[in-house]
Amino acid sequence: MATKHEQILHYIEGLSIGEKISVRQIAKALSVSEGTAYRAIKDAEIKGFVSAIERVGTIRIEQKKKENIEKLTYAEVINIVDGQVLGGRTGLHKTLNKFVIGAMKLDAMMRYTGAGNLLIVGNRTKAHEHALQAGAAVLITGGFDTEEHVKKLADELELPVISTSYDTFTVATMINRAIYDQLIKKEITLVGDILTPLEKTVYLMLEATVEEWIDKNKETFHSRFPVVDRQMKVQGMVTAKDIMGFESDLSIEKVMTKNPITVSVRTSVASAAHIMIWEGIEVLPVVDDQNKLQGIISRQDVLKALQMTQRQPQVGETIDDIVTNQLEMVDTKKGNQDTYKFEVTPQMTNQLGTISYGVFTTIVAEAANRALRLLKKGDLVVENITVYFLKPVQMESMIEVCPKVLEVGRKFGKVDVEVFNEGTLVGKVLMMCQLIERS
Repeated sequence: MATKHEQILHYIEGLSIGEKISVRQIAKALSVSEGTAYRAIKDAEIKGFVSAIERVGTIRIEQKKKENIEKLTYAEVINIVDGQVLGGRTGLHKTLNKFVIGAMKLDAMMRYTGAGNLLIVGNRTKAHEHALQAGAAVLITGGFDTEEHVKKLADELELPVISTSYDTFTVATMINRAIYDQLIKKEITLVGDILTPLEKTVYLMLEATVEEWIDKNKETFHSRFPVVDRQMKVQGMVTAKDIMGFESDLSIEKVMTKNPITVSVRTSVASAAHIMIWEGIEVLPVVDDQNKLQGIISRQDVLKALQMTQRQPQVGETIDDIVTNQLEMVDTKKGNQDTYKFEVTPQMTNQLGTISYGVFTTIVAEAANRALRLLKKGDLVVENITVYFLKPVQMESMIEVCPKVLEVGRKFGKVDVEVFNEGTLVGKVLMMCQLIERS
């Protein structure tokens, strides 16, 4: 039987797109406490099918697919620019394809403005009206209002008219930053993207016996199965090693590993890989917030996903991408090891104008990674970085990074990295990592 939390989520999913939701309304409709209703609404917000807007409330929105994640809803725009809804509240769930800055004459502006657009403009009432008639929403900058007939038109067409106190340039920058952040998120592979779903997952019930494990093993050729109770909550994991030497009529509950490590659909594949390597796990159960089984992921699934990610171009660059792309190999070698050069740009510095600690560790980790990859094919996960010392390095300095592989085995690597500025040693680091061989 579904829990109250699940019943509320199912109820919210069944609401019409654009419908307003409140804690009190949910509590009354489903006869639950307001605390239970609040927690479920917050979970629905995390899952992406409701959006909470200050001074407006919470509304049901269309859940985005991963390929469309870079498109913002008008509801999200309001939160980004700290806006106020003047009209067209029922259209807040809609997504915008692009935004247009209205810094030209009206006729020229309308040539660029169409359905699904957001026109960013000041207190130009005619532009507000024409944009709505063209199927575009309007974002009025400078804290200005608009005419009453424009608000009525926005309500009729279900296209939001939003006002913000920020200027046009600031608003465009804020929306661009939000879209860019979404693009970076789109490139990050999550467990939910690669899991074997529940309907294809082989599992055992808590009251099963060793004999049932043997039957499942013969049927699927798998040797690791999650164990669940009657509510589908994960209670354990059972493997060939666990059942070895026991009678076939013994309960699985007696031999399974209780309280196994689990992940959620929102866990990144990189985090799952880290868990699997450190804990020596081949299969991880995927659960929801109630610990109910959603599926499984295997080590092979994770490796394939990591390799696929490395072959794809990054759409949105993170700070790590920017830093590592600036690391260039130098022709000369120190101690038979390749060396790299890196220019410390202003964006790579702290408030004192010297290289930031985060940038420094990113540089040495990337240099060490490259040194190990010359010797070992495969992926690696950093286990430990020990910074022995770091001297201040001024912005616009050119530093030289010299990684030296001290030890490398089948599953382990140790690299010493020295960093020089104008021939003076300014940093020394020891990095240890786990190596993942590609099958």
